[in-house]
Amino acid sequence: MNLSPSLVEKYTKESLSAREAQRLAEFIAWGPAVFQASRLMIKLGILDLIRDSKEGLTAKEIVEQTKLSDYAVKCLLEASLCIGTILVDVDTERFSISKTGWFLLNDPATRVNIDFNHDVNYEGWFKLEESLLNGKPEGLKHFGDWPTVYEALSELPAPVQKSWFAFDHFYSDSSFPEALKIVFDVYHVRSLYDVGGNTGKWALQCVAYNADAQVTILDLPQQIEMMRANIKGKTGADRISGYGINILDQEAAFPVPDGPLDAIWMSQFLDCFSMDEIVSILSRARAAMTATTRLFIMETLWDRQRFEPAAFCLTMTSLYFAAIANGNSKMYHTDDLSSCIHRAGLEIEQIHDHLGQGHSIIVCKKSAPTQ
Repeated sequence: MNLSPSLVEKYTKESLSAREAQRLAEFIAWGPAVFQASRLMIKLGILDLIRDSKEGLTAKEIVEQTKLSDYAVKCLLEASLCIGTILVDVDTERFSISKTGWFLLNDPATRVNIDFNHDVNYEGWFKLEESLLNGKPEGLKHFGDWPTVYEALSELPAPVQKSWFAFDHFYSDSSFPEALKIVFDVYHVRSLYDVGGNTGKWALQCVAYNADAQVTILDLPQQIEMMRANIKGKTGADRISGYGINILDQEAAFPVPDGPLDAIWMSQFLDCFSMDEIVSILSRARAAMTATTRLFIMETLWDRQRFEPAAFCLTMTSLYFAAIANGNSKMYHTDDLSSCIHRAGLEIEQIHDHLGQGHSIIVCKKSAPTQ
């Protein structure tokens, strides 16, 4: 198994003492309570108050400032002390924020992940076992009767939609500036298909970055309608078109382009499908390509992460795909995605790593015909 150097350091040898390992085991056992207590420390403003105090705060002072009960404050403070998000001065009984608590409050990725896990995943993960055994997103039934979360998006409660899109956009948005340079400045793309274009966020970036760019978004019909509403009246919207297609339908061909097709773009898209489904999608993409068309696959490949916490987040995200999204996809290792690419009759031309929040862009072209 190929792993980045930081992952080799973390995942190939034991690094904890027996006592540290025991504590981590208990941390796992109490994980749901750890999550909810920490989330409430943020939501109720307690962690903010502690961070902003110069000398720390006592439990009594926190009760006075938050108007919460003494019982509620003490429960959360004592739990947070053991979790490690706050510290206490035993002489003054004043609480101060720890490094972990600071990241919990100030790291944008962590805040997005907290909302995503609470609003979208938390209750559905109770069905993770059934999801893994059945290969279906059994946890999605918490929201309604849909085969995948993608058909459900337009009908999910507003707070759930907000957290889902914030999670989805946060990771891709951070990579867009570098990705635009690769697509338009290095490969000189002018016409492209944006497969799984969602609300049109990438397409809008494309037409804003390059005045000649023409983008066709391929997505589910209901997503195309959401996209059209989102881009209406925005700069360059006249150079964005939509094509409704159920990508999971193996008979659904990609549209035949009116003119040259420079590129096909798939950002955080293939992780929404099983490996066999990916091969089908890439094979149909290949049918729309010429020898000069390039396929850009932007994914957060967990094995290529520069820092270990990113790999942790990505492998945990695979459990969201199992229980909520579709029951059969995940955040892929490079070797698995490469296998799909080759099975579809494509070859990897180049891989650009470490874009934004840990993205890679795999640039593919049609394989030469075998003799």
